Amino acid sequence: MSGPMPWVIAIMVAMTAIALAAGLALGNAISLARAEIEGGVTVQVIEPRDDIRARETAAGVEAVKRLPQVAGLRQVPQAELDALIEPWLGTGIAAATGAAIPVPSLIDVRLKGPATPQQLAEIEKVLAKVAPSAKVDAQSTWLKPVFDAMVSLQVLSISLVVLLACALAAAVLLAARSALGANRDVIEIVHLLGGTDTQVARVFQRSIGYDAAGGGTVGLALALVVILSLGRRFASLGAGLVDSGALVWTDWLLLALVPLLSTLLAMLTARLTVLHALRKML
Repeated sequence: MSGPMPWVIAIMVAMTAIALAAGLALGNAISLARAEIEGGVTVQVIEPRDDIRARETAAGVEAVKRLPQVAGLRQVPQAELDALIEPWLGTGIAAATGAAIPVPSLIDVRLKGPATPQQLAEIEKVLAKVAPSAKVDAQSTWLKPVFDAMVSLQVLSISLVVLLACALAAAVLLAARSALGANRDVIEIVHLLGGTDTQVARVFQRSIGYDAAGGGTVGLALALVVILSLGRRFASLGAGLVDSGALVWTDWLLLALVPLLSTLLAMLTARLTVLHALRKML
């Protein structure tokens, strides 16, 4: 770890591991969220009069419950609705204004499969007879922009991993060429003594391998500190999408492979670079 090369590799490995962890976490969040809301449908009864809204909500629950494609449903309690709107409207609105603000009733419907336009149309048709003010929305529809943004971030993280791998290979290539130039006279003597290009390349390959192994270990340790620190901060948010992005054991295994793969890439790059340069040199 005395030269600059191990530390360059350590930085590359740390950044690669952090980018890979971000991509894996986003992938987990997207997969779990899609599986959870794929068959979710939200029914809003937006009638402003309390008595009529309650009657339409009860009739809507009974009508939707009888549909064959419905796996289950739940009328969201008023306490949950108040908690949902509290961050925007606060508490004590009715006391301050002298009138209660009408809050739509919500029915959380779970279908047996993914929500399709045909299924939504059938639910709307049934509700139109008993709850004219009901509005039907597929949860996957209004969360699609969120998923699209998360997929874009995942693609970005994967692209960063690929770019960092290319940067690592480029750094090793430059280091190998520099070492070849500095030891040209020694290499010529080795050839005169019967040494082959493969033997010379093996020396450079082993040296780069030691640098990459040491730097990769340090880089992974730094990355784990960052990943665990960020994980604790995001976990304290208590948000559903954030919680679903937790890394599983297979993700940690992939992160542990980053130094190994970086070492193999560095050794292969050094070997090919040296062999190619020796063919031109001698």
